[in-house]
Amino acid sequence: MEFQAIARKLLDAEMLKQPIAPLTEKDTHITADDAYRIQLHQIQQKVSEGAVVKGLKIGLTSKVMQEMLNVHTPDYGFILNTMVFQEHTAIDKEQFIQPKVEFEIAFVFKESLKGPNVTIQDVIHATDYVVPSIEIIDSRIEDWRIKFEDTVADNGSSAGAILGTRKTLLSNVDIANIGMTVYKNDECTDKATSDAVLGNPLNAIVWLANEVGRYDISIQPGMFVLSGALSKAMPFTNGDHFKADFGELGEVSISFQAAEVKK
Repeated sequence: MEFQAIARKLLDAEMLKQPIAPLTEKDTHITADDAYRIQLHQIQQKVSEGAVVKGLKIGLTSKVMQEMLNVHTPDYGFILNTMVFQEHTAIDKEQFIQPKVEFEIAFVFKESLKGPNVTIQDVIHATDYVVPSIEIIDSRIEDWRIKFEDTVADNGSSAGAILGTRKTLLSNVDIANIGMTVYKNDECTDKATSDAVLGNPLNAIVWLANEVGRYDISIQPGMFVLSGALSKAMPFTNGDHFKADFGELGEVSISFQAAEVKK
């Protein structure tokens, strides 16, 4: 399989805003390992062009999403500096293809983590603090017709991250029992608790550290990890705004607005 050629197709789809047919429709023999190698080719290409890895995202942490894609494991993708947005700066939806937003707890690290054999205690020791976060997901695959290998190859369908500003130490909260309320255009649209993420977001970080270790990748000090969505992804359009209230962890918000045309 020509991983670089497939990676190039996905990169072009992102740049041109023209999604491609599912990879799994053309090659039914693509494996999860193949997909992660295609993903890594894209990240290496972007880094060679000047991008910087700022963090990682974990997806498919809920049973509902795993059942939808007929898998029993999460997946992951990379967050680059070009994908990090500021909380109070409006974002133009048109820079994406078919985006949605998800609401998560982000872990920021003060020490490195590298599998195998990473434990919950290792994660707690390495974590600097947690913050509420929003992930913008997008698919370079037509109409979100994805199987597990499609979303993995497509960098976990990741497109952006917004981190809240309130920093909370893990020792000050029960991270498995954080309540969240989501508001879209000031209307309550969803509620969830953090145990929706593999029973405890710490479990998701353990899984990630051990999984990326297989590819000689580690979570480095200063990096952040989006630990997985607490509730369903929501589509949006320009003019929409969202707020997620994570109780004692604080709030995070995002708004979408068309960019002004310069005369």
